[in-house]
Amino acid sequence: MSEYDYDELGLVAGLEIHQQLETATKLFCQCPTELREPEESTRRFTRYLHPTRSELGEIDQAALEESKVDREFEYLAYDSTCLVEEDDEPPHELDDEALETVLEVAQLMEMNPVDQAHVMRKLVVDGSNTSGFQRSTLIATDGAIETSDGAVGIEDLLLEEESAQRVEETDDGVRYSLDRLGIPLVEIGTKPDISTPDQALEAAERIGMLLRSTGKVKRGLGTIRQDVNVSIEDGARVEVKGVQSLDDIDDIVRNEAARQVELVEIRDELEEREASIGETQDVTGVFEGTESGVIAGALDSGGAVAAVPLYGFDGIVGREVAPDRRLGTEFSDYAKRHGAGGIFHTDELPAYGVTEDEVADLRDAVGAGPDDAVAIVAADTDVAETAIEAVAERAGVALEGVPEETRGANDDGTTRYLRPLPGAARMYPETDVPPVEPDPSEVPKPELLTEKVERYQAEYDLGTGLAEQVAYGKRMPLFEAVVADGVDPTLAATTLESTLTELRRDDVSVENLDREHLEGVLGMVEDGDLPNEGVPDLLSALAEEPDRTPEEAAEEAGLGGVDESEVREAVVEVVERNEDQVADEGMQAFSGLMGECMGALRGKADGDLVSELLREEIQKRA
Repeated sequence: MSEYDYDELGLVAGLEIHQQLETATKLFCQCPTELREPEESTRRFTRYLHPTRSELGEIDQAALEESKVDREFEYLAYDSTCLVEEDDEPPHELDDEALETVLEVAQLMEMNPVDQAHVMRKLVVDGSNTSGFQRSTLIATDGAIETSDGAVGIEDLLLEEESAQRVEETDDGVRYSLDRLGIPLVEIGTKPDISTPDQALEAAERIGMLLRSTGKVKRGLGTIRQDVNVSIEDGARVEVKGVQSLDDIDDIVRNEAARQVELVEIRDELEEREASIGETQDVTGVFEGTESGVIAGALDSGGAVAAVPLYGFDGIVGREVAPDRRLGTEFSDYAKRHGAGGIFHTDELPAYGVTEDEVADLRDAVGAGPDDAVAIVAADTDVAETAIEAVAERAGVALEGVPEETRGANDDGTTRYLRPLPGAARMYPETDVPPVEPDPSEVPKPELLTEKVERYQAEYDLGTGLAEQVAYGKRMPLFEAVVADGVDPTLAATTLESTLTELRRDDVSVENLDREHLEGVLGMVEDGDLPNEGVPDLLSALAEEPDRTPEEAAEEAGLGGVDESEVREAVVEVVERNEDQVADEGMQAFSGLMGECMGALRGKADGDLVSELLREEIQKRA
């Protein structure tokens, strides 16, 4: 795909960054914020969710469409799940720790906190919240970040509760896990100041750096999500939800701009052809005795085949609008939304077991000529009818150009249709939580990660690479904590970054090591109870049996420190065992004997002490 002149296209983009916060408890209750395995759930319950009217009597269109698909939502509860999470008890007051963190973020983006923050309900009926809505609170407005292509305004900063985690699709609907529901989430929305895909990526990276600078955000897959709003001058605003990887943002913007260009060109061509959409109708009779497995399967189950003629669409439905996605794929997304497996259309038929004679009979049945296309859906009768109506609706929008809609991000940088854009009817006040008055005067401004790198180099004499690894790594808060407690900065940095990485490469289960393990091991070195060289072995032992304390593991593995006399005894034994080599080579034998000495001591002694004593013993015999 060739790169466009984005100024000429009139590309406009904005970002919404959603980042989970690292707090002790959830936003509106005292439950922990740790994720659990579905197998750990202790019980399950189900709900059916339906849209409600706003205070003005309106129903949000996105919620209304969601409700057209009748689904059961099953929730996995745990021994830590409370009544707030189940929506059987009103939410508690807003978490103070989460509020303080978002005020730190607001300072980093030079935003203005609101005088009084009110919790709002955002209507969501896809099952991701047991209550049928997400609670969201505006905390600050009107900030900015810098990019190489100019400033990008930050429109708003909100504190929200995270949704439940989707586990799997079920025969009746969707299964969710409640461990994630209610984790504090900061949402940052930029102004539509982004004009190129590269600027979108740079802005997202800048925001990510600022968030990590607080040292109070969760790290890892799924803890941060990016939504991207994209439009071109002749297109429409499209919101792309759920961009998991930061590196995908520029591709998402680039592909969405290209998709809109293609849709505009399709609109123009359809206008020239005077295209139109026909009436949907039942064409089941055309496919009696068909050899198409998909269609025969639907009919054998008592289903039907529904069709819509698309006058003037011949060759258009199969046109590519994004990599490996065609206009027909867009139509298919709408059909899938209503329970169908997808669609067939005449730009791709005969195929999939559908014969040329069946295609000819299909065209005759709906009155389609050689310049026309026909789309069909084979499914249960009700599903086929609603799905083909959705296809007809989407085809009608193709005559107008680009539909405003919410789309989901795919792993390959393309997108798929999810639902219409939400409207103002989606939000209304939360009456169970009192308002709060944010006070930024008591919140210190965090040090930027770029500033930390410089400080680590200057104060701790860390190399540039190691300083960057620590500052940008997920264990940065732990590094600062142990150094403040007196642990040598170089030891702390190499242990948390290099040593753990090496152990992981050696298939050690370092994910079993928690903060207490690491603090304990580094503390033992600082107290003289463990030599530096014993750190890898002790961490490996703890990873294998994480229920033990560092002291217990060290004692069992024989990794406690030894006094100087024991070290000298071990060194003398090595030297005497290699006395011929020492006599012949003198101090040149040092390197080989040093490794042998360290192996004999098995990480029980500090390397500097071993080196000093070995040199003494060699010099005595040289």
